[in-house]
Amino acid sequence: MIIFDWDGTLCDSVEHIVDAMQAAAAEFRVAIPAASSVRDIVGLGLPQAVARLFPGLGESGREALAAAYSHHYRTLDREPPRLFGGAMETLHALRERGFPLAIATGKSRRGLDRVLEGLGMSDFFDFTRCADETRSKPHPLMLEQIMAQSGLPAESAVMVGDSEYDLAMARAGGVHPVGVSYGVHSRERLSVHRPLAILDRLPELLDLEVLSRLQ
Repeated sequence: MIIFDWDGTLCDSVEHIVDAMQAAAAEFRVAIPAASSVRDIVGLGLPQAVARLFPGLGESGREALAAAYSHHYRTLDREPPRLFGGAMETLHALRERGFPLAIATGKSRRGLDRVLEGLGMSDFFDFTRCADETRSKPHPLMLEQIMAQSGLPAESAVMVGDSEYDLAMARAGGVHPVGVSYGVHSRERLSVHRPLAILDRLPELLDLEVLSRLQ
């Protein structure tokens, strides 16, 4: 099985996340986080991301700011989302080779369903798991639930992601980690988690030796 992160790995949506979080902060008249700070939390569940960015807010304030973020993100996301170059072709090639496909994302279920519907991909992935249904990355529960649902062993899966949270989750869950260099975290940060590879373009995934071993 090949499991993908969504934002920053398959979908070119990180700038929307940055803009929406900064707009929510401006609305609540709290310090607007730098773009680099927002990019750093992409991949976490929304409550965990807001807590990290705005540690001075109480629980009710964090909940209200998270709701404002979601509103601003939906406003920015009215146009169909854009996948990274080569992503769709890679997904179809993996499907043709017989790999089950899954998503493990920090998005909410409602958010993921909305974006997949906008792309005409509502039924494309075999398994999906979202942060509001389970533990946030880097805890491995998200992957453990996907593997339990599929009936496949963890060592038969690859997790592809752009953040250290993705790769730490993969390592903790016994899944093969693969990084991509074009997302939110640097090669240096990804390398700490000993990925099998760090890809500059998603189609490079198709040439990895591990896929031949798993087929």
